[in-house]
Amino acid sequence: MSDLNRRALMKTAVAGTAVATGLTALAPPAAAARPRTGTFRWFGTSGWRIDVNGRTVLVDPYLSRYPTGLFTGAFDPGTPLRVDADAIGPRIGKPETVLVTHTHWDHFNDVPHIAKTVAGVRVLGTLTAYHLALASGVPAAQAVPVKGGEVLDFGDYTVEVVAALHSRNPAYSLAFPGVRVTQPPAPRTIADLPEGDTLAYQVSIAGGPKVFFMGGSDFVERNLTGLAPDVAMVALPSGGIVHDYTARLLKALEHPRVVVPVHWDDFERPLQNPPVAPAADAAKLDAFVAEIRRVSPRARVLRPEYETPYSF
Repeated sequence: MSDLNRRALMKTAVAGTAVATGLTALAPPAAAARPRTGTFRWFGTSGWRIDVNGRTVLVDPYLSRYPTGLFTGAFDPGTPLRVDADAIGPRIGKPETVLVTHTHWDHFNDVPHIAKTVAGVRVLGTLTAYHLALASGVPAAQAVPVKGGEVLDFGDYTVEVVAALHSRNPAYSLAFPGVRVTQPPAPRTIADLPEGDTLAYQVSIAGGPKVFFMGGSDFVERNLTGLAPDVAMVALPSGGIVHDYTARLLKALEHPRVVVPVHWDDFERPLQNPPVAPAADAAKLDAFVAEIRRVSPRARVLRPEYETPYSF
């Protein structure tokens, strides 16, 4: 049998098999779908803007960044709340979802303004966040109370809500403890925005990475089981109170391939690069980065800059 006849017989056999199995004979492989990674921009503190497939999600967007005396030793709990609309508007795009980890002013301050000025934005947060949003004039249809355990499907991305804990200060306590189980009067000062319980979130992009977001530097270890994010935005530990914070956290998260320290900048300065850590926290940040690298030597540690687009 000539080589030409042999090739013809082989081609016929393959075609027959394809017909029998419902496949296309010798069809070229389909081009692999291009993965969607999303774009992530840091707004300082634990704030982020996420853009995926033309849709925008915000996490703890605090852009007004006004002085309270927190970093100068003259902290004033009576500091009036204020909103810098000029700082917010150009940066947030047209968000459809806002994720609130807790309701201290450096996380929640700008959320009601965003919800009232961008049509249809939904705000996810604790029951305290829900009641404070209503008290601030946010329509009830836009405020979504969650408590941890929810896995919400938005098509291009899913959001898993994780019950978490707030940072502890050297006195083993925290600033402005308390919750709001009913709608209070409209908040006027930063002390009117209590911690209100704390959440974390995992945003999973369809065809892209799973990204974990913290708003405070404590966690419920068992609640992290099975999350296994690709990227983790982890808060700088506060006060050295949480036992073995970095090792326990990264082990519980199954050692993400990218770790991004957050909530280390002076959030009473303008949002300008390079970010500046308060003098008291600069050494802590260096030590935290070193500890991350020791505990997860294979991880990439990214110290973010403001509003810089990152893809993972």
